[in-house]
Amino acid sequence: MPHIHIKTHIKAPIERVFDLSRSIDLHKISTAKSNEEAIAGKISGLIQMNESVTWRAKHFGITQELTSKITEYNRPFSFTDEMQKGAFKSFKHEHIFSESEGTALMVDVFEYKSPLGLLGKLADILFLKKYMKKFLLERNQVIKEFAESENWKEVLK
Repeated sequence: MPHIHIKTHIKAPIERVFDLSRSIDLHKISTAKSNEEAIAGKISGLIQMNESVTWRAKHFGITQELTSKITEYNRPFSFTDEMQKGAFKSFKHEHIFSESEGTALMVDVFEYKSPLGLLGKLADILFLKKYMKKFLLERNQVIKEFAESENWKEVLK
């Protein structure tokens, strides 16, 4: 099972970073390249425990839908979203936060299983893991930019 582990240091309060990380509106901004759109469940605002969102996006030239649900929640230290329906066989994305001297550390732990058996494993090796890591890094960069500027006020009202 592929495993992606990313650490992002953000010069902002932990609560702000936590809330930006679960903002549906900021997720839309951070995924503009794949034109992600929330189409069902929680479609704007801050997602909470036991809430789900269904995303429609174009990846690899194919329009896909993916539903994830918040299965663990401990504000402002962690939350976990897990796929309920979608192209993966499964995925679990843990978001972990800590703070030291005014700087938040945001840790992503993303584990997934590809469909299609050996073909899926080959896709992981050739391109999928790299694609997913880049996707998460780009998203984290947007969270960092919003949290470290006044832009966070646009999405956390």
